[in-house]
Amino acid sequence: MKKNTFVNQLGMFSINHPWWVLLFSLIFVGLSGSGLKNLEFVNNYRVFFGEDNPQLLAFDELQNTYSKSDNVMILVEPANGDVFTRENLQAIIELTKEGWQLPYSSRVDSISNFQHTIAEEDDLIVADLIIQPLQMTDEQLQYVKQVALNEPLLTDRLISKTGHVTGVNVTMQLPGTNPMESMEIAGVVRELVADFKVRHPDLTLHLSGIVMMNNAFGEAAMKDNASLVPLMYGIVLLVLIVCLRSFTATFSVILLIVFSIVAALGLAIYAGVKLTPTSLMSPTIILTMAVADCVHLLVTFLHNMRLGHEKKQAIQESLRINFQPILLTSVTTAIGFMSLNFSDAPPFRDLGNIVALGVMLALVLSVTLLPALMTILPVRVKAKEELDNPFMKGLAAFVIKRRKALLIGNSLLAVILMSFIPLNEINDEFVKYFDESIEFRRATDFMNDNLSGIYNIEISIDSGSAGGMNEPAYLAKVEQFQHWLEQQPEVVHVNSFTDTFKRLNKNMHGDQQQWYALPEQRDLAAQYLLLYEMSLPYGLDLNDQINIDKSGIRVVASMENLSTKQMLDIEQRLHDWMDMNFSEYTINAASPVLMFSHIGQRNIIRMLIGSVAALILISIILIFAFRSVKLGLISLIPNLIPAGMAFGIWGLVDGQVGLGLSVVTGMTIGIVVDDTVHFISKYRRAKVEKGLSTEEAVRYAFSTVGVALWVTSLVLVSGFTVLSTSSFLMNSGMGLMTAITIAVALLMDFLFLPPILMTLDKKPG
Repeated sequence: MKKNTFVNQLGMFSINHPWWVLLFSLIFVGLSGSGLKNLEFVNNYRVFFGEDNPQLLAFDELQNTYSKSDNVMILVEPANGDVFTRENLQAIIELTKEGWQLPYSSRVDSISNFQHTIAEEDDLIVADLIIQPLQMTDEQLQYVKQVALNEPLLTDRLISKTGHVTGVNVTMQLPGTNPMESMEIAGVVRELVADFKVRHPDLTLHLSGIVMMNNAFGEAAMKDNASLVPLMYGIVLLVLIVCLRSFTATFSVILLIVFSIVAALGLAIYAGVKLTPTSLMSPTIILTMAVADCVHLLVTFLHNMRLGHEKKQAIQESLRINFQPILLTSVTTAIGFMSLNFSDAPPFRDLGNIVALGVMLALVLSVTLLPALMTILPVRVKAKEELDNPFMKGLAAFVIKRRKALLIGNSLLAVILMSFIPLNEINDEFVKYFDESIEFRRATDFMNDNLSGIYNIEISIDSGSAGGMNEPAYLAKVEQFQHWLEQQPEVVHVNSFTDTFKRLNKNMHGDQQQWYALPEQRDLAAQYLLLYEMSLPYGLDLNDQINIDKSGIRVVASMENLSTKQMLDIEQRLHDWMDMNFSEYTINAASPVLMFSHIGQRNIIRMLIGSVAALILISIILIFAFRSVKLGLISLIPNLIPAGMAFGIWGLVDGQVGLGLSVVTGMTIGIVVDDTVHFISKYRRAKVEKGLSTEEAVRYAFSTVGVALWVTSLVLVSGFTVLSTSSFLMNSGMGLMTAITIAVALLMDFLFLPPILMTLDKKPG
C-alpha cells in the first residue's frame, strides 16, 4: 500500500535532522513556557460563576446595597464547657479587640461588644454587653449570661444555647485586587490564633467563614499538587519502565510530557487564563493523555526493532502505522475536553481548553520530537522469535470462540447497569467539597454542630420608599416573614432588625416585657432608630442590616448544612411564600450557597448539550476517517456505553451527582474513543492491507495493539484514580468517575467491540 506522503516526509525530516527538531522544540517550549512567569492562582469561590450568572448578579446587587458579608468566624470552645466565666469572657474581649487589627477588617461582632440597650428614665443607654469581666460579681455574670442566652440576635449566631461555645465574627471588606488575599488573611488569622492559644491554653479555636472557605480552595489545590503530581509521575514512570523495558524510551516520554505541560500552561496564561483549584488539575490530566500517543508509537517501534528492523526504518514504519489513529484519538480527545466550554462554571471551561491544547501539543511532539529523540539516543532491544504477547493471543482466541456469549452477556450487562442511572440525583454540599483533612471543613462541621452553619440565605426586602422601613405595616410583614422562616425545619437562626426594634420599644417603656413588640407608629419607629444609631460606636453601624435610604431591611436565615436538593426546596418555599405575602415589596434572595445549589443543576443540562455536540462531531470524524459509515457507527457503541454503565455503577455506590461529576461525560467521550480508534484502525488495516478475514483481523488487532491499549488504559486509570484521592471533592469525584468509565471502556473494547465487528462486519476488506 502506498505510504502516506506527509507522514513519510515528516518522519524522514525528524529522523534525518533530529538535532534541528530538538532545537526547534526547545525554542517553542521555552517561548510558550515563558508565560508561566505571569501565572496567577485565584482561590475565590466566585471563580466558579460566570459574570452573567443570575445568582451571582443577585448576590452582587445585595452586597452593593448592604455591607459585604465576607468574614472570618473564630469559634471559641472553652475546655470547661462554660463561656461565662470571668477568665473566658476576658479572653473573648481580647480576641474581639485583636479581630479589629486583621487586614481589611470592617466590623467585629461578639457577645462582648454586643450593643446592649437599657433605659434610664427617659434616656436610652447603649453599651457593650460585657465590660471588665474580671471585676464582675457573680450576680453580674449571671445577668450577662441571661441576656446573651435570651437575645435573638446572639443565640445560635454568636453563642450556643447552652453557652458552651461562642464565636467572634470578623467582617472584611476585601478589595478583590489580589487573588491571593484570602490566603494572606488566613495566614495572619492563624498567627493571631497561635499567639492567643499561648495566652489561653484552655480555649480551643476553630476558623470558619467565607474568607477561610476561599483559602481552603487554594490550600486544597496546593496540597494536591504537592502530593498527587509526584505520585502520578512515579506511577507513570513505573508503568513505562515495566511495559516498555527501555530506559531511553521512558526518558523520552517523560521529557515529552513535561514539554507538553509547560507549553500548554504557558500559552493558556498568555491567553489570559488564571489557574483555579479545578484548572490546576490540568497538568495531571495532560500527563495521562500524553502518555497514550507515545506508548502506541514506542510499542510499535520496539516491536519492529525486535523483528530485526534498523532503528530509522522501525521509527518510520511506526509513524506510518500509528499516525492516523493517534491523530484521530488526539482530535477526538481534544473535542471531548473542549465540550467543557458548554459548562456554566469558568474553571471547567479553562480545564477543558488547557487539556485540549496540551493533548494537541503532545500529538505534535509525539510525531516530531519523539522520533528525533529515538534517533539520537541509544536504543537496545533483544530480538525475540515469539513476538506475540501470550496473554493477548489467548484473549483473542477466547473472544473469537465465545463471540455470541460475549455479545449477549455484555449487552445484558450494559442494559442492567444503565438501568440504575435513575438512582443518581443532582446533589451537592459545598462544605463537603473539602475532605476532613482541610481545616475549614472541620471547623465548619464544628460550627454546624454547635452554632448555626455557614449555609444561609440573605433576603433584602425593599419597601420602595425612603424611610419606608419605619412603616408599622412594613415591619409587621417583615416580622411575619421572620416567624415563617423560624418555623422551617432547616433554619437554625434568623437575623432581622425587627428584633432590635422590639427591644428598643421595650426599653423606651421602662423595660416592661409587655412592650416587647414592634412600634405602632412610623414616627416612633424613626425616633427609636435615630436614637439607637447615634449611640452606636464606630464600626458597629447598621449598614449590614439596613440600606442607606432606610427603605429596606436585610434578613439573614442561617441553616444547618444542606444538600443542593434541600437548599433548592427551601428556596422554592421561600419564593412561594413571598409571592403570596410580599407582592407589594421588591425582594432579592441570594447567597453563595444558593449560587452553588443552582450551578450544579444548570451545569448538568449544559454539559448534556455539550456532550451531544461532541458526540456528533466525533461520529462524523470517525466515519470519514474509516471511510465507512458502518465502522464509524459501530465504533460509537463501545464509546457511548461506558459512560452509561459508569453512571449506573455510581448510582449503586453513591448516587450523588454534583458539579464535578457533571462534566465527566463530556470529558470521557473523547478519552474512551481512543482505544476504539486504535483497535478498529488495526482491524481495518488487517482487512484492507493484508486481506485477512474478520476473525483473523480481530486476532491481528489484539496482537498488534492489545498491549498498547492495556498500558495506556492502565496509565489513564492510574492517573484519574490518583486524582480521586484529592482533598477537593470536585476533583476527586471527577477523577474516580472518569477512572471507572475508562476501565469499563477497556473491557468493552476487548470483550464487546470484537464480537460486534464479527457480527456486523463479515464482508472481506
